[in-house]
Amino acid sequence: MSIQDQSPGFIAAPQGALKGPVFFERRELELILRLYGRKVASGDWRDYGIDSLADGVVFNIFRRTGEAPVYRVEKRPALARKQGAFAVFNQNGMVLKRGRELALVLSVLDKTKLDVIG
Repeated sequence: MSIQDQSPGFIAAPQGALKGPVFFERRELELILRLYGRKVASGDWRDYGIDSLADGVVFNIFRRTGEAPVYRVEKRPALARKQGAFAVFNQNGMVLKRGRELALVLSVLDKTKLDVIG
């Protein structure tokens, strides 16, 4: 038994609890920003924001600066073994894709835009 275990007020963290804040890793952020750069160059997106949550991190994508995000890319490590740590949501909060590999999850946003000819 360690000294820390004997100290008053010591509460053991539940198994699987996160130890500190969650961030996108460098490789993950590189994948997101590469896609974001292509969409900005094509004129589809204009701005982004990163939010830190208690149990995850969110990359918000905006079509116009003053509006609500068009898409949200979320990383929640607590869901890694269940549904996958990564998810993409649309503006209405619907899950477009969820999974364990960020590149596969981002593929839903990388599809070319379909133009209606009429």
